[in-house]
Amino acid sequence: MDNLEKQLICPICLEMFTKPVVILPCQHNLCRKCANDVFQVGLCYNILFIWLLVIGGRFRCPTCRHEVVLDRHGVYGLQRNLLVENIIDMFKQESSSTKPEQVTKEETPMCEVHQEEKINIYCVTHGVPTCSMCKVFGAHKDCEVAPISSIYQTKKTELSDGIAMMVGTNDRMQGIISQLEDACRVIEENSCRQKTQLCEKFDHLYTMLEDKKREMCQKVTAEQEEKVNYIRGLTRKYGDHLEESCKVVETGIQTMEEQEMAVFLQATKPLLLKIAEASSIAHLEKVERGYENMDHFSVDFKRERQALRSIDFIQGKKEKKKSSNYPIITSFLLLVPCSSPCILFTSL
Repeated sequence: MDNLEKQLICPICLEMFTKPVVILPCQHNLCRKCANDVFQVGLCYNILFIWLLVIGGRFRCPTCRHEVVLDRHGVYGLQRNLLVENIIDMFKQESSSTKPEQVTKEETPMCEVHQEEKINIYCVTHGVPTCSMCKVFGAHKDCEVAPISSIYQTKKTELSDGIAMMVGTNDRMQGIISQLEDACRVIEENSCRQKTQLCEKFDHLYTMLEDKKREMCQKVTAEQEEKVNYIRGLTRKYGDHLEESCKVVETGIQTMEEQEMAVFLQATKPLLLKIAEASSIAHLEKVERGYENMDHFSVDFKRERQALRSIDFIQGKKEKKKSSNYPIITSFLLLVPCSSPCILFTSL
C-alpha cells in the first residue's frame, strides 16, 4: 500500500491526486487544478519549481520535462485518466477501512525571544513577523503591527503577481531570443547567397581574362608563324642558290684539269658567266635588322593591377542590406510591483 501511495502522488502539490486527473501526452499524470495553476501561474506551491516549469508560456511536464502543447481549451482539453481516479478511490476506501483517521496539526513557529509565545502578528515597521509579547513589552512595542493573516494574503498576492510578471518577462525574452536566432539564420542565408553571387562574378572575370589571354597569345602565335615561314622561305632560296654555286665550283674544278687549251678556252667563257651569276646574291632578299624582335607584344598591366586591387563591394547598398537583414527589436520596460526597482531590458 505504501508503494502504491507513492505512485499516486502529484509531482506539483506532492499530495495524492485529486479528481479530475489529467493525463499528459507523455503518459504522466497531474491534478487538473495543479496543471491549471502551473499553466496560469495561479496559487503556486513552489516559486522556483513553477518558474522552471513555465518558460515563455510553454507548459512542460514536471516529471520528464516533455513539452505539452495546449489548444484553446487549455488544461481542460487534456484527457482524464479514469483508471488512476478509480485506483485512487479504491486506495482511499482501503485506507479508511484499515487505518484510523489521523488528525494533523499545523505547527506554528514560536518566538525566539518569548519561546512560549507563537508568532501571530506582523510588524509593519520592520517587515518581520513577531509575537504579541514583543508588541507589548519587547522590541516592537512602538511599531505598527497588523494581523499576520492579512499580511499573509497581501504578500502572497504580491508574490503571485511578481511571479506572473516574471513569467511574462520570460515570454518576451524568449520572443527576443527567437528573433535573434532568426536573425542569425537570415544572416547565414544571405551570406551564402552573396558568396555564391560573388564567386560567380569572379568566375566570370576569370573567364574574361582567360579569353583575353588566349586572344593575345593567338596574335603572338600568328606573327610568329608568319615570320618563321618567311625565314624558312628565305632559307630554301639561299639553299637552292648555294647548291647551284657548288655545282659551278665543281664544274670549274673539272675544267681546271683540262690539258687541251682549245677545249679549256671553249669551256671557260660560259663557266665564267655562271661564276659571276652564282657569286651575285643581290637578287636574294635579306632579313631586316630586328625582324625577329617580338617586343611590340609587350603588355603593361599596371592600370589593370590597380583596378583589381580596388575591387570592393558597392558601398551604397551596405546600409540598406544591413537594415534589411537585422530585425528591429524594440525596448520594453518591466515594472516589478511591491516597490521593487525598475528593470530596463534593451536590445542591441
